[in-house]
Amino acid sequence: MSKTIFISGNFNILHPGHLRLLRFASELGDKLIVGVTSDKQGGDKVLVPEDLRLEGLKANVWVDEAFVMDKHVTETISKIKPDIVVKGKEHEHTENPELEVVKSYGGKLIFSSGEVIFSSIDLINKDLRYSAKSTIALPKDFLARHNFTLDDYNKILLNFTNLKVGIIGDLIVDEYITCDPLGMSQEDPTIVVTPIDSTKFVGGAGIVAAHAAGLGAKVEFISVAGEDDAYQFSKDFLVSKGVKTNIFIDESRPSTLKQRYRSKGKTLLRVSKLHQGAISQSIQDKIYEAIKKKLDDLDILIFSDFNYGCLPQDLVNRIIDFAKTKKVLTAADSQSSSQIGNISRFSNMDFLFPTEYEARISLRNNDDGLVILSANLAKKSNAKNVILKLGEEGLLLYFNDQDFTGYQTDKLSALNSAPQDVAGAGDSLLITTMMTIAAGGSLWQSALLGSISAAIQVSRVGNTPLKLSDLLSFIEDS
Repeated sequence: MSKTIFISGNFNILHPGHLRLLRFASELGDKLIVGVTSDKQGGDKVLVPEDLRLEGLKANVWVDEAFVMDKHVTETISKIKPDIVVKGKEHEHTENPELEVVKSYGGKLIFSSGEVIFSSIDLINKDLRYSAKSTIALPKDFLARHNFTLDDYNKILLNFTNLKVGIIGDLIVDEYITCDPLGMSQEDPTIVVTPIDSTKFVGGAGIVAAHAAGLGAKVEFISVAGEDDAYQFSKDFLVSKGVKTNIFIDESRPSTLKQRYRSKGKTLLRVSKLHQGAISQSIQDKIYEAIKKKLDDLDILIFSDFNYGCLPQDLVNRIIDFAKTKKVLTAADSQSSSQIGNISRFSNMDFLFPTEYEARISLRNNDDGLVILSANLAKKSNAKNVILKLGEEGLLLYFNDQDFTGYQTDKLSALNSAPQDVAGAGDSLLITTMMTIAAGGSLWQSALLGSISAAIQVSRVGNTPLKLSDLLSFIEDS
């Protein structure tokens, strides 16, 4: 006979004390149910909206079911009659109204072995104090050089909602597995840990699509995945963000899943489940036909390449050749970190978005300066414009500005002096820059707004989708 366990609370943020409590409770039975106090019930003790708190609990590896609890906890317990109700150790010597209800139907109230007491409110306040140090400084000299102001963005941003964006590339799921260290194995010199929490994020080309949808565009996303949990997680996430998905199933490969095992803020191990071989010819044909049907309606087509086989060269060439017959802006980002890529294989693009490292790999050039590097990349790939990403040093802009003869260059410094999490900076830059161009912005306006998006993105933890309101609020407050 299965045993049901119940926990309730505000869960403003899932701190280590919560994780220990959830793990303890899940090990007591077969099904862990969590009641999340509603905004109305929680009153001033609730600092995070109930839908976000609920989403965090549902994503936890130990939780089987979670719901918003709009009634007093005793009424909820009386209704679902869990076998065991679990509370933190700190409640053991206080008044517990749950006890009488649990006893009435033969259940048990157990207090966890809680090792450390954390306060969500204290942690949130600490995080807000830290975030206040993370400033975004506008480059007034850049604005002056290119003769525009932030007010010029108001009309451009309103045009975002009229855009239609197509994104094709590798779908990736990033999973962060938080572990408690147990010590050193006595049998061999191996560190032993136990997982206490798992959080998944959609990454790769998928998060670029989610950013575009969050900024107001109508988005078509085309990719390949295996028929597995990572695919279903990604599809559900993207659909919930308003992205129209065209994900073709490849039975010969898993969905790309990158797992990071972390403890005490450090990554202990990375495990990648992937297949780097090119997709089959039949799937390439399906993708090509899907793109052909959509190109007439698209304002922007973006290749978001992570070199995991979704974009073989022959498919890329076919799509580019067809796209050149249409009035669509094109851009490519080919990321190379633990794998080797070649950004120059995306020929005739309106924009290329390489890092300095990726540009040097593509050209096999470790010697030339940044301007010459960008010029050589543009020449080799026949790209109109190159935005060279320099990490904490910002951007080198190499633009074919129609107001001048030939190419113009400029440097745009990184705008956020104290980033919290650099994940997603390049994705935010890419999609915002392209949408600004399509919405009527100049090359220089587009680069700056893309940089602002990147600065906003790195001011928070996690590669979460941008929202149009993020940019509108920034422009209004600056």
